[in-house]
Amino acid sequence: MKDPNNTRDVGPRVGTPLWLYFVSTTAAGCVLLVVSLVWLGAERLQAFGAEPLVWVLLCMVVIGELRPIAAQHVTGGDGTPTSLPFAFALVIYYGLPVAGLVQAVASLVAGVARGHAPHRTAFNVAQYTLSFGVADAAVQLVYPRTPQVPWVPEGVGLLLVALAGAAYFATNLVLVECAVAMHERAPLHKVLMKDISQRLFVAGVLLSLSPLVVVAMAHSVWLVPLFFFPLAALHSSASLSVKREHQANHDELTGLANRKLLILRTQEALSEAQVRKQRVGLLLLDLDRFKEVNDTLGHPTGDRLLQTVAHRLTHSVRPGDLVARLGGDEFAVLLPQIRDAASAREVAARLRVALAEPMRLDGMDFDLEASVGIALYPNHAPDFELLLQRADVAMYVAKERRTGVELYAPHKDRNSTARLSLFSELRRALIENELEMFYQPIVGLADHRVVAVEALVRWRHRSRGILPPEEFVPMVEQSYLMRSFTHEVIEQTLPQIARWWGEGIRVPVAINLSARELLDPTLPEIVAAGLRRHRLEPGALRLEISERVMVSEAESIAPTILALSDLGVSLALDDFGTGYFTLARLGGLPVEEIKVDESFVRRVAESPDGRMIVGSAVDLMGTLGLRATAEGVESAADAENMRSLGCYAAQGRYFTPPLDAGAVTGWLLEQGGLGTQSTERTGSTG
Repeated sequence: MKDPNNTRDVGPRVGTPLWLYFVSTTAAGCVLLVVSLVWLGAERLQAFGAEPLVWVLLCMVVIGELRPIAAQHVTGGDGTPTSLPFAFALVIYYGLPVAGLVQAVASLVAGVARGHAPHRTAFNVAQYTLSFGVADAAVQLVYPRTPQVPWVPEGVGLLLVALAGAAYFATNLVLVECAVAMHERAPLHKVLMKDISQRLFVAGVLLSLSPLVVVAMAHSVWLVPLFFFPLAALHSSASLSVKREHQANHDELTGLANRKLLILRTQEALSEAQVRKQRVGLLLLDLDRFKEVNDTLGHPTGDRLLQTVAHRLTHSVRPGDLVARLGGDEFAVLLPQIRDAASAREVAARLRVALAEPMRLDGMDFDLEASVGIALYPNHAPDFELLLQRADVAMYVAKERRTGVELYAPHKDRNSTARLSLFSELRRALIENELEMFYQPIVGLADHRVVAVEALVRWRHRSRGILPPEEFVPMVEQSYLMRSFTHEVIEQTLPQIARWWGEGIRVPVAINLSARELLDPTLPEIVAAGLRRHRLEPGALRLEISERVMVSEAESIAPTILALSDLGVSLALDDFGTGYFTLARLGGLPVEEIKVDESFVRRVAESPDGRMIVGSAVDLMGTLGLRATAEGVESAADAENMRSLGCYAAQGRYFTPPLDAGAVTGWLLEQGGLGTQSTERTGSTG
């Protein structure tokens, strides 16, 4: 029979319902065995111990325990043991005391040989004792007997054997599957009915051999071992069938479920969830930078690393969850029952923690990280294919944003119908001037004078209101609209700069540039033409480049950056701290300012370590002759922290949120304290 701990050979936590069930069942079985042996008596027990028949049967039961008939969908070497015909024959022939003792000894030997935990072996002894006890009671009710008078059934007695066999099967099934249901947190009826026809057939075949074993026992003890050969053939045939089924549904390298089995189990889970009004979760997990391992150390090392990853994943999920390998370094985890998105995130976080532990292979330590995408039924998709697709979208968002875990969100899906519809509307927005520039002042921390303004694009959508850039800019970056979009942003910003400078508000205005814009070789010409057309000095414009772009496209964008610098336009590195960029890589690039990401600003307030790290980074910027500006300053404490660390300026809602052109003009005039723009490099100041 299947063991309730076939996925993990560890005991249940003390005090849980499963622990109470294990303890009570084990205690009941042990008490019944002891009582039956006491009733048999020491003298008679000693006499049985001297009989060769008992020892031969003990050997057959031990061998049978070590050679179970594996069933499909059962792991860990569990199944219906081929010891059943011999142990049940002892129940018929002698009754519970002898059968229970022989089975207990065989279970202990098999448990030690297979390395089972003590609690598992004890539970096996108890479940067999209780099941044999019920079968023996069924016989005793109709045909009372004592162990001293062996019973060889014939005629109508065979019907009684069939009744006892049914009682044994039902009792054993319930005892084991109750534990499995608790362990997997699954409905009992679902666990009981799983593969019931196959289990009933295998148990029926083995139990039907028991009367033949009894006849052989009564005739000659040496006939009993002959049953080894047909049972060996049955075991071999069943093992071959299960092996083929396992190969068809599992990954050869890791032993995890493959896509075929994942689809089957997900469809089963979705059907169950639809009936029970529950949620199903699907996690898609991709290892970060795994290709570097394969390229550097070779595929054999990469394969061993994948096997270690598979082991950690299977030992980090909940009972009843399914881990599958989809190919390469991509894995999926099916959560057949999940309460909500927060619970799914907890599972994902646990998986990432398990993988974060260094893996040692060939004397080397490997640090792996994973990006995990989550999709839920029915929240995000009604079927497997769409669920997998949306988990894949979330996973790539987690990888791009370096957040580790992301839940699917329609507005982040570049392929969703809603986003496709939004894309078609975006084309119209560019034609009908629906894009609008908002502005956020950048304030000097030493004297609270405005030193610059950042231009931030918004889309004033007809029905959805004002949309922030993250809602539509990623779509633009992946489309042919990029050049038109860049032209529109520049053409809206430069006239506003000209108006401000004409009114005496002479501060530079910053525009964010994406990777696609910087890869356009015509960008410097577009900027130069715009400055000439609006009669602006190059120092009136500042261009901000995201750190992520510098990490991924540094060599490709360098010519454009140098060309812009030659125009006299100042350049700033934006979002510092969100990627893996180091200031040492700025060599040769004309960047004048570093904008410290708001996540770094929060770290300063959260811990002394964060303050030390950010302070060291700002000091290094000053040493390199770079200004440091803090982003996302939300409070006076944030502003003071960043000023004390040496930041030159800051922006954030503490000063003012992004405002439209009219509102920010009024704000700038009210402040009065406007700094003067400078095109020279200056160090950070306190």
